[in-house]
Amino acid sequence: MNLSQRLTAEFLGTFWLTFGGCGSAVLSAAYPQLGIGFAGVALAFGLTVLTGVYAFGNISGGHFNPAVTVGLWAGKRFSASDVLPYIVIQVAGAIAASVALYVIAKGSPEFKLGNFAANGYGELSAGHYSFVSGMFMEILLTFFFLIIILGATSPRAPAGFAGLAIGLALTLIHLISIPVTNTSVNPARSTGPALIVGGAYLKQLWFFWVMPIAGGWLAGIVGRTLYKAPK
Repeated sequence: MNLSQRLTAEFLGTFWLTFGGCGSAVLSAAYPQLGIGFAGVALAFGLTVLTGVYAFGNISGGHFNPAVTVGLWAGKRFSASDVLPYIVIQVAGAIAASVALYVIAKGSPEFKLGNFAANGYGELSAGHYSFVSGMFMEILLTFFFLIIILGATSPRAPAGFAGLAIGLALTLIHLISIPVTNTSVNPARSTGPALIVGGAYLKQLWFFWVMPIAGGWLAGIVGRTLYKAPK
């Protein structure tokens, strides 16, 4: 596939992940009487990446996440020359999804901006978890997310099941960490909502770039050895 096709797939996949996952949190999580809660939001994020991987993975690899792109590059699974274009288009997809979600959400007379599914630590954390708690959570969960991706897509893994493993992994990640940071593990997904909300959430956005990318990069380094084909 040429670069324009791959970038289009990454834009659509990241849009779908952000719109579906954050949309479930903004529109449905606390809906009166029939709200889906944290478990529903976690499942929504897992389903978006699962369906996105099967729809677009055969075109672009189905990253939809700068931390994944960096991790795959660090693991020698992705070309360095394509890292920046992928990250730029992923961020564009997440911003477009957040704008679309905002336009829809504000159509309700009961709409209140709130945190708009933005990520945060300290006072911006649902459970008021500290900077250090958020740091360890984002690095650790992104590390394991990339390890699962690298393992599920390795030559020795069963063919055709990578999307399922990745989607279930993202669901579990959200089940663990929504109260801590509202779950990022994805700098693009964090950027869109933060730009809509602004203020303190925007000031903390750097954190949700540095920590997931650090976790993804570390997983890539480990994965070089862990999934190295035997001689």
